[in-house]
Amino acid sequence: MRKPKLSRRNPARRGTYLIPSLFTMANVFCGYYALTEAFKAGLLTAQNLEEAALHFDYAAIAIGFAVLFDGLDGRIARLMKTTSPFGKELDSLADTITFGIAPAFLAFSWGVRAVLPDPGTAFTTHLASAGWLVSFLFVICSAARLARFNIQSTPGETRPERLEHKHFVGLPTPAAAGMVAAIVHVNAGMPMRELLWVPFWLLLLLATAILMVSTWRYYSFKDLDLRKRHKFAVVIVMGTIVGLIWFYSQPVLLLIATTYLLSGVVAKVSHSLRRGRAEAHTPQSEVSDPHSEVL
Repeated sequence: MRKPKLSRRNPARRGTYLIPSLFTMANVFCGYYALTEAFKAGLLTAQNLEEAALHFDYAAIAIGFAVLFDGLDGRIARLMKTTSPFGKELDSLADTITFGIAPAFLAFSWGVRAVLPDPGTAFTTHLASAGWLVSFLFVICSAARLARFNIQSTPGETRPERLEHKHFVGLPTPAAAGMVAAIVHVNAGMPMRELLWVPFWLLLLLATAILMVSTWRYYSFKDLDLRKRHKFAVVIVMGTIVGLIWFYSQPVLLLIATTYLLSGVVAKVSHSLRRGRAEAHTPQSEVSDPHSEVL
């Protein structure tokens, strides 16, 4: 009598679960590389500014590649039907490092420490403390944004702030990190030498952090199905964008990052204006009087 064979999962199928995780690991590598390059640049700022700028630029480029890897890992997992709770948690932890800690450290090293004189005055000391605080808030907001995303994407969860599939709630962390990296990259990593720019840099960093934890809508591009056939014009546009990034990465990436960041702001403002006009045109008879009583 033959012994019954034990059912085992197909090893080839089991190996497919590793493919999205490899992209996530590439994301972590880029984040760690960006941290080391920003740290190295900070040490070289007082000795060789040109070499320091090169390392700052390397850190920004690494974050840019991490944005690409982050967009691929989830999409590949859905295409291969290999999504898993482990992959979801790993992706969040990777994003905390790459799109929270790394850009915050880069923003502080490039936009604050590399600009302030050493030794400085009482004003520059307070400015450095403000830079430390704002960059820390960036890390906190990115972690909170990722935690909220995990809750909202959990099956069975019903919350009023959940939106349809094609929108994010708040600025995504890759877009926030990409904004920081794009500004560093457009300057070729060279720190701004004017002390006046430090407060503006901190205000931009603070606004980006607040947008991450806001409830404003941002397009997710998740309804863009790569398995479907697209019009030839769409292929031409995508190819043109890739070509422009390849040859003119500095202005094009800054334009893309700024446009996406402002898209949520414009959508919120336009929605508020439409809502205000709609309320203004509401007939007075339809508006209830809070002081009226029914006898």
